[in-house]
Amino acid sequence: MVVEPMAGDSLAENLHPVGRIYYAFSTSICVPASLGQEVGAALGAQAGEARLRDVMLQGGFSKFRKATATPFNMVLEARP
Repeated sequence: MVVEPMAGDSLAENLHPVGRIYYAFSTSICVPASLGQEVGAALGAQAGEARLRDVMLQGGFSKFRKATATPFNMVLEARP
C-alpha cells in the first residue's frame, strides 16, 4: 500500500489550490530528495496514477490498483 498526494496525470488536472500547494512542496522537498537517491526519478508530488503505475510495474509488481482516494491523497495497492 502506498499513500500519495492526489494528483492527475497532466498539468491541467493539477491546476487548483491543492495542486499548487503540492507543486510548491515538490519543488523544495520531494524532487531534491529524489535526485539524491540512486534511481533519481524525481517524480515529485504530482506524479499521477499512470506514472506511479509505471514505476511500480517496472519495480517488479504485477498487479496495481487505486484502492481509494480523498481530495488530498490516493491509496494505491501494488502486489507481486
